[in-house]
Amino acid sequence: MGEENAIKNIIISTILQESKAIQGLIDSVDGGFIDAVEDIFTSKGRVIITGIGKSALIGQKIVATLNSTGTPALFMHAAEAIHGDLGMIQKDDIVICISKSGNTPEIKILVPLIKAMGNKLIAITGDNNSMLAKNSDYVLSAYVDKEADPNNLAPTCSTTAQLVVGDALAMALLHKRGFTSDDFAKYHPGGSLGKRLYLKVRDLYKDNEKPWVDASTPLSEILLEISSKRLGCAAVVDKTKVAGIITDGDLRRLLGKKTDGILQMQAKDIATLNPKTINENEFAVKALEIMRNNQITQLLVTDSDNNYLGVIHIHDLLQQGII
Repeated sequence: MGEENAIKNIIISTILQESKAIQGLIDSVDGGFIDAVEDIFTSKGRVIITGIGKSALIGQKIVATLNSTGTPALFMHAAEAIHGDLGMIQKDDIVICISKSGNTPEIKILVPLIKAMGNKLIAITGDNNSMLAKNSDYVLSAYVDKEADPNNLAPTCSTTAQLVVGDALAMALLHKRGFTSDDFAKYHPGGSLGKRLYLKVRDLYKDNEKPWVDASTPLSEILLEISSKRLGCAAVVDKTKVAGIITDGDLRRLLGKKTDGILQMQAKDIATLNPKTINENEFAVKALEIMRNNQITQLLVTDSDNNYLGVIHIHDLLQQGII
């Protein structure tokens, strides 16, 4: 138990130290940060992010975040930059250099080269008096008092701070662009997240059968329709409009009552009126929300005039990985 408690305390201490480091960044947000956001937003070029060591890894994540939220970005490793990769920087690009100390040998070589090319330079650094900071157009502070490492060596709080600064920059740019969930879907078409943002009901229901009966359909034919179409329900349709729904659950409850004259019953005697429906142009995730809120497994699909189009089943959502 003593060892377990020691490990638990280390974990808690690390979390607390890193959260404290993040809180400490708030006071450093100034007009320069805001101006940097504005310059990136109005730039005709891309964002080039560079760094070395752990800062390089953080830079790659920030690049991914910027690209996924509408700001074109590339990663350029600082060591590779001084051996030929500087060629990826174009005239209107803005360079962001990430370095805790701002004084590493690679950064000292790289910064004058970037300045000579005439590109704007933004520093994300823990030392505002560093060579990097003094030669940058904007300095975004990622200062931390100490690392979570008891030896104050392993980049922990400092890299967390860099990451948060990058995320804050990306979110400010997202706001400036008016980036919406539709925009997000364009950049994330794969996986369940993307499908939640672009997949619509009309993309799913058309592959299903279209079970339906009219108000005068007898029970025997209702049973056959629901059984043969394998969706657990049938719409009750008046001409082309949805009038009600009969589910296999309705039938089980009805048969369980053993009512006299049950075989003479018609759809109008069994149907649930005013059933839950969904427009074909709604997002599939909306169908999931309705199903969950009402504890049902299928929805009747309609057009804007309440014409019956088909059925979307919870299995359709499962197959697409939306659930």
